[in-house]
Amino acid sequence: MDEIIKAIEAPLNPNVPTDLRIGDNISVFLRIKEGSNERVQEFKGILIRMGNAGINRNFTVRRVASNGIGVERTFMLRSPRIERVQVHRHSHVRRSKLYFLRDRTGKSARLKQKFN
Repeated sequence: MDEIIKAIEAPLNPNVPTDLRIGDNISVFLRIKEGSNERVQEFKGILIRMGNAGINRNFTVRRVASNGIGVERTFMLRSPRIERVQVHRHSHVRRSKLYFLRDRTGKSARLKQKFN
């Protein structure tokens, strides 16, 4: 039974780092198809959630768009559409899910930077 499951599961995406942590400031470069064109779009924000469900692992990135509107986007970890993921900085957090950032704006929405 294990061999059947392994045969149909998606391979790991080598462009996604394995050391992603909650509270990281990351950029996700995603391939977008528009008609016959394909381009790369950057989504930059804070990693607020990691869903650990075996091969269906995913992560949610939150950013504040124009006019202070928060935008969250969930990406599949094994997705072939992800071009690359860049980690800009690590933050010191004490939670596994940073849903409290949804209610905060401005200075209170900042996280302390972690220095190794």
